[in-house]
Order: sequence, then C-alpha cells, then structure tokens
Amino acid sequence: LRTYRDESGVELFDLPEIELPDPDTPAPPRLLPEYDNVLLGHDDRSRFFKGDAIPKGWVGNVLVDGVFAGSWKRDGSVIELELTPHGLTDEQGARDEAVRLADRAWPDEIEEIRVRSFDA
Repeated sequence: LRTYRDESGVELFDLPEIELPDPDTPAPPRLLPEYDNVLLGHDDRSRFFKGDAIPKGWVGNVLVDGVFAGSWKRDGSVIELELTPHGLTDEQGARDEAVRLADRAWPDEIEEIRVRSFDA
C-alpha cells in the first residue's frame, strides 16, 4: 500500500497503482440516501460540514464538492432538493445527479425535479 498524510497529519492508505486526482479537482454533486455510510462511517464528520450547515435529520443528503449542500426527498413523482447557498453553487450539477438517480432508481416514475434554497 502507498501511504501519505492529509492536511492534519493523519496517515492515509491507497493502492499504489491508483493515480491520485489533482487536489483542486472538484468532487461531483452526489445525492446520498438516508443513513448512507459516506457520512455515518466517519468518526470526524467535520470535513463534510461548513459553518452551521448540517442535515435537518436523517434524510437524503446532497453533497457538492464533497461538502453537505442540502437535503433531498422523493414525494410521489417529484424529487425535491433543498439546497444551502453552497449547494446552489452547482445547482445544475445537483439537478443532473437527481435526474441520473431517477433514471436508475425509478425509471418512468419521476416527472419533476424541484429545487428550493434555505439559509444554513
């Protein structure tokens, strides 16, 4: 295994044949389901949350550039995204991810993607 250290000095491990992306490469928007291990599996979740932006409970979460950017839910034939100002920086990317999710999870069932904002 290849080892290296993150910004806080924690030792990290990776496969030697995997090329690391440029550190300035943004992570694409992701819609996580309830209780997803991406958030729950970390002892220190501070890297996912900026300022006062935290989930309003265990609902589907939206990550933009790897940081909490809002919540999402399915309501019948609608996927609703509720985004923080950070999430709105890539609103189109979040919408596109919602469309990809709908196409895979609920083909021919989702008719609309709604986006609203909230202040964190």
